[in-house]
Amino acid sequence: MKLIKSNNNKTVFVGVSGGVDSSVTALLLKDQGYNVVGVFIRTWSPDFIECTWKSERRDAMRVCAYLDIPFLECDAEVAYKKGVADYMIEEYKKGRTPNPDVMCNREVKFGVFWEFAKKHGADFIATGHYAMNNHQSPITTYKLKKGVDPSKDQTYFLWTLTQDDLAHTLFPVGHLEKTQVRKLAKKYKLPTAVKKDSQGVCFLGPLDMKDFLKHYIESKEGNILDEKGKVIGTHDGAIFFTLGERHGFDISKKEDNSKPLYVIAKNIEENTITVSYKYDLCLKKDNISSGVVLCSNTNWISTIPENNKFYEGQIRYHGEMLNCKIEILENQKTKIIFDKYIPVDKGQSIVLYENDICLGGCIVE
Repeated sequence: MKLIKSNNNKTVFVGVSGGVDSSVTALLLKDQGYNVVGVFIRTWSPDFIECTWKSERRDAMRVCAYLDIPFLECDAEVAYKKGVADYMIEEYKKGRTPNPDVMCNREVKFGVFWEFAKKHGADFIATGHYAMNNHQSPITTYKLKKGVDPSKDQTYFLWTLTQDDLAHTLFPVGHLEKTQVRKLAKKYKLPTAVKKDSQGVCFLGPLDMKDFLKHYIESKEGNILDEKGKVIGTHDGAIFFTLGERHGFDISKKEDNSKPLYVIAKNIEENTITVSYKYDLCLKKDNISSGVVLCSNTNWISTIPENNKFYEGQIRYHGEMLNCKIEILENQKTKIIFDKYIPVDKGQSIVLYENDICLGGCIVE
């Protein structure tokens, strides 16, 4: 059944998660005169993780009741299980390091949720992401911009968005800092005003990734090597590690306890990882350690980068912005040339920026 839209206003479906950001998103849009509908997106969660979605849905319902807006539920369980959880598990089995939050946005929030909203008569969808989208008229090209709060900017997770996605998507809190969002929630006495922010993987919440994966991937003890090939400890599976990681392995022969050791290479076939105190160590056998990275699944949101021009690349959420040049190849492939060594792993997302504009991104081959 389609909802009846006002002749004067547009209808926007807000993904209400039960958190403060989505609550303020609904508040702001209602204040702007939209016909606002709150939608709780229900996804899959494994049996061994404590169930939290029912309490989150209850908070979402309370917010909608307080704002006097309709509440609906969107079933995205199948899409999440297949497009996010199964994808993540299969990538790790291959020795790659996927980003489940990127896939969650692509498959669920801007996939299933939009199809659900469109089917029920929505003109737009909105989320509580800290990002900005130029919706002022006239518009020839939609641009995805960083949120004004650098500590909360979430454009890294949104690099798969397209012009079509941005044409019907609103980010009402992107122009605010988190402290301002909290103040608005308290001022209008929203039920979630003092609720803590959720942490961890999209919709699954806080979890230890290795513990999660061990329910689906058999762990197998292997050796930890130093850069000379000497065995200095053991680990429980090379596939559970990411280049640049410095936690989760047991070193029996450590030279200097004051310095962290970094994973600088891994061999899935031999089930070994190599660690070093030298974060910038370049192993010749690892062709992605030189600063030149080949990527696939490239998506450019609004502007195709120019060759021989410097941009900025980010290899992990809130990671350092790294100077790089971009070479466009065929079949959605891209070569990224960083001006220094980076410990990036296959499967990771690299997101490209020009100042505060998110240009798009790609996945390391």
